[in-house]
Amino acid sequence: MRWLAILFRIFGWLLTPFLAWAASFFGAVGGALLAMRVEDPIEGLAITAICGAVTGFAALLAWLHLLRASPEIRQVLAVTVDGTPDTTELAAPGAGTGDTTATR
Repeated sequence: MRWLAILFRIFGWLLTPFLAWAASFFGAVGGALLAMRVEDPIEGLAITAICGAVTGFAALLAWLHLLRASPEIRQVLAVTVDGTPDTTELAAPGAGTGDTTATR
């Protein structure tokens, strides 16, 4: 059952970058729909890229704000306040404390 907990923990760690990627993708799709009305293709690409970047950045900021506001979500996803993985529970007992009984 420990492997299932580790699998869910890894999913929680990957949720933040996946959320930003998905938001930027849908922002770029929206930007491409707007760019279809522009005559210059370079301007259309710029609109698409800017919409994707702004949407991805806004979603990332909103997600990090939610993580900071909710300790329950942080605990379930095993992430810290800034969205990085919390690996303190995965360390072996006695690791880094000088206790050699855990390795015998």
